[in-house]
Amino acid sequence: MAREQEVDVVVIGMGVGGEHVAERLAEEGLDVVGVEAELVGGECPYWACIPSKVMIRAGNLLAEARRVPGMDGETQVHADFAPVAARIRDEATDNWDDQVAVDRFTRKGGHFVRGRARLAGSGRVEVDGQSFAVRRGVVLATGSRPQIPPVPGLADVPYWTNRQAVSVKEPPASLLVLGGAIGVELAQGFSRFGTAVTVVEAIERLLPAEEPEAGELLAEVLQGEGVTVRAGARATGVRHADDMFRLTLDGGEEVTGQRLLVATGRRPDLSGLGLDTIGLDPTARALDVDGQMRAAHGVWGAGDLTGRRLFTHWRCTRPRSPYATSWACRARPPTAGPCPGSPSPTPRSAPSA
Repeated sequence: MAREQEVDVVVIGMGVGGEHVAERLAEEGLDVVGVEAELVGGECPYWACIPSKVMIRAGNLLAEARRVPGMDGETQVHADFAPVAARIRDEATDNWDDQVAVDRFTRKGGHFVRGRARLAGSGRVEVDGQSFAVRRGVVLATGSRPQIPPVPGLADVPYWTNRQAVSVKEPPASLLVLGGAIGVELAQGFSRFGTAVTVVEAIERLLPAEEPEAGELLAEVLQGEGVTVRAGARATGVRHADDMFRLTLDGGEEVTGQRLLVATGRRPDLSGLGLDTIGLDPTARALDVDGQMRAAHGVWGAGDLTGRRLFTHWRCTRPRSPYATSWACRARPPTAGPCPGSPSPTPRSAPSA
């Protein structure tokens, strides 16, 4: 075992929340180690918000061009996904290379470690053979993972999540989509490039967490663009053979597609973080934090891992207030920042960690 290194703060997970916390603390002059097993910046810039919007914007242009006939002229539209795939690689994700983000963090004074970290007791973190003794605190910000439904056979087939969907170089001929907001978003995007899409939602309407009118309007628009919408249809089994997915619905009906996209939501994943070494439950649905984002003595949570409002743009659940870094400088926990457009909160003192 390598000699234990003493540092002020270790941030485990350098997605949107963790990256922000680590950079702010490094700017304040603390000795900060940021640990990321995948890409600095997390899901949003590489596999979700940014690349999907490149696809959606391109699809919107095609849809607008197709509306010209009968309105103000004539058009001939030829959809070509290749430039979209190239923009996702070259402009949006740097071909899934996070070196720019790593350099930005290290220029601010942080130390970056690529690997999987876990707590090894109070004030201690291990990362693939390296060991850190933490003077001020640990921030857990490992985000969320796709929530895969317990459909019989699903674990045995090569289904897509959002990651595979935004990484393709050409659209599939046909696509089955299992529920979710990102699912209908990508369903429309692929449909506008010529993919035959079927959306399957177990609840009676699309986007069941939103107002009923929103789901009804969305279904109407999708169907008007040629997307098949099967709301209130539960998947009871899936098979993959002869390069085709066969999805069985309750009632016995079978729908088929070249690809299957599973987009039934996301959930925090606490496994492998060593929470049991500090008395926390690694099987919990999310990291339980108080109003100052503290999970335990010397341990704080940020972002999706806390299970609160799993949206990148929701600043209220991320430590982003004007005094967000004061907790580490004075050994105090972070306070939640204001929502965009809200008045600045009156600074309040926080109990010592």
